[in-house]
Amino acid sequence: MTEETSRAAWLARARSYLRDADPVLARLIDDRPEFDPRAWMSQLPPMDLFGALLFQVTGQQLSVPATRRTLARIQALFGGHLPAPAELLGVEPGRLREAGLSWRKIGTLRDLAERLCDGRLDLDVLTGLPDEELMTELTAIPGIGPWTVQGALILALQREDVVLPGDLALRKAVRAAYQLDRLPAQQEVLAIAEKWRPYRSLATSYLFSAAFEPAEPAEPAEPAEAPPEVPGV
Repeated sequence: MTEETSRAAWLARARSYLRDADPVLARLIDDRPEFDPRAWMSQLPPMDLFGALLFQVTGQQLSVPATRRTLARIQALFGGHLPAPAELLGVEPGRLREAGLSWRKIGTLRDLAERLCDGRLDLDVLTGLPDEELMTELTAIPGIGPWTVQGALILALQREDVVLPGDLALRKAVRAAYQLDRLPAQQEVLAIAEKWRPYRSLATSYLFSAAFEPAEPAEPAEPAEAPPEVPGV
């Protein structure tokens, strides 16, 4: 079985599970028969765990378009690619500030890069850790919180059972999809997401799609809300 065939089989199995587990997701899935949960990742540069954390830290408290603009300037500093930890440490911090990073974000990324370069952290070891252990290791770094790590788990490691309860965009998507009369708290999002296990990453992708992309309706859809800003960490 090829990787593509294996992925297609997994996706069919996960969609079937979510459809049976949650009628709201069943509607979202049926409305988007051609939806590819990884399509948006093709718009991003290749990234390992460090690159994904750099992307997430860059995106703290920024909209998606602003994050991508800043990321493009960072790539330009390093010949068109995201830097490895040693490369980031080799650049004057002021150059990163000129690219659009705040001093706080620069401090966070340099702290992370230093730990990876001096052996306090090891990318290969981190990549192999279970989600919760990886969360514990990385959130010990000031400026890196759960939202930052959760995004990296999906982006770099393609973990299948991740949800981002602190993400403002996801909370708005849940409010709309489940027709809530208020913005759900993080604990409410987690409670709703329990029924999605072990496919919470895929369920989250469908909710983001419902919020930002039109389905394939028989009639014209309502204008979509502009992508909101995401919370810091």
